[in-house]
Amino acid sequence: MSTSVLRCLVVDDDPLSVQVVLNCIANTPFLTAAGSYTNPVEAAEALRTQPVDLLFLDVEMPLMSGIELLRTLQHPPLVVLITSSKDYAVQAFEQAVVDYLVKPVSYARFLQAAQKALEMAERQTADDPDAIQASAPNAAFTFVKVDNKLVRVTFDDVRYVEALGDYVHVITDRSKLIVYSTMKAVEEKFPATRFVRVHRSFIVNLDHIQALEDNSLVVESKHIPVGQTYLRDVMQRLNKF
Repeated sequence: MSTSVLRCLVVDDDPLSVQVVLNCIANTPFLTAAGSYTNPVEAAEALRTQPVDLLFLDVEMPLMSGIELLRTLQHPPLVVLITSSKDYAVQAFEQAVVDYLVKPVSYARFLQAAQKALEMAERQTADDPDAIQASAPNAAFTFVKVDNKLVRVTFDDVRYVEALGDYVHVITDRSKLIVYSTMKAVEEKFPATRFVRVHRSFIVNLDHIQALEDNSLVVESKHIPVGQTYLRDVMQRLNKF
């Protein structure tokens, strides 16, 4: 599961309520919307084939209640229940949901629930050394864990990534972030359309390559070696410009 940019699905039979939650998601940096449904049956099918990290789920819906929908899922995501009534609180927490919001939902209360979900997701993956978290498809940024806090990194700002022992240094135009992770994690989770592995110790942002000189790349006046096993792929990527 991604623990920095949580992919969210909204399920509510009221389109206005759906839009309220989508607006809240759009204003929360560590959340991204993966879609929404007003039909719980369609939502249940989508969740079986396209899992998400966090589900904002209305309780009172026709055909199938939110609680019933949850019971159909073999591997449910983190869940925040939303309802116009407090009467479902006991059932909600029997399902081990993250939080329980009563309509109308304010952004402050939404953010509190979202932060709980993020903290829970972090605990679930606390032993994962791949501290650079997956971003949503086509996302412009991700979050990296630095000294037990999540720091937002915009892909445009990243010049290159360098492996040093058990850590990677993410070099941006403004800072150097030291992250406990692996190069494999970076390579898998930074978008391949924008980044290329050029050496066992270096990944480079294609947009910041200034020149190729004697099997090394020039990135912001730094010469980065290109390993022989990566040279062919690098040349192919450069020739696409």
